[in-house]
Amino acid sequence: MNTFKNLTLLSALVLALPAAAEDIGSVNTTFKFLGPDNKIAVQVFDDPIVDGVSCYLSAARTGGIKGGLGLAEDTSDASIACRQVGPITIKSKFDPGDEVFTERRSLIFKKLRVVRFLDQKRNTLVYMAYSDKLIDGSPKNSISAVPIMPWPAGNTPGK
Repeated sequence: MNTFKNLTLLSALVLALPAAAEDIGSVNTTFKFLGPDNKIAVQVFDDPIVDGVSCYLSAARTGGIKGGLGLAEDTSDASIACRQVGPITIKSKFDPGDEVFTERRSLIFKKLRVVRFLDQKRNTLVYMAYSDKLIDGSPKNSISAVPIMPWPAGNTPGK
């Protein structure tokens, strides 16, 4: 019985972890003589609790020597576009504003976050990207809405 409880707890913890992103590509925005160029990177991640939703995130990455060493602070600019990519299934209950994705934007104090909301009246998932900083956060943000729609039979990705 304890093994079952431990597996259930472990499953709940894994579902609660923010998603990991996959790099799609990037474009250089500023040439840096030493170190990598400044760029805008595009990543994709799947919602860990909602099957059938993928989010595409673009954000600036600082280059140069500091950027190459992971010591630079990236800007708060980010954009998000989430889409239904298969049948939507909500695997577990979530609270409004639950974190779906997080990425470090400076060595210690700044993070890019994506949170999720459910607009029950319109049967729509809403995702918001924003950055926070321990002392001085930024109001810069971006949102994307995904209506929960029926998925046509036989139109599931990978099948």
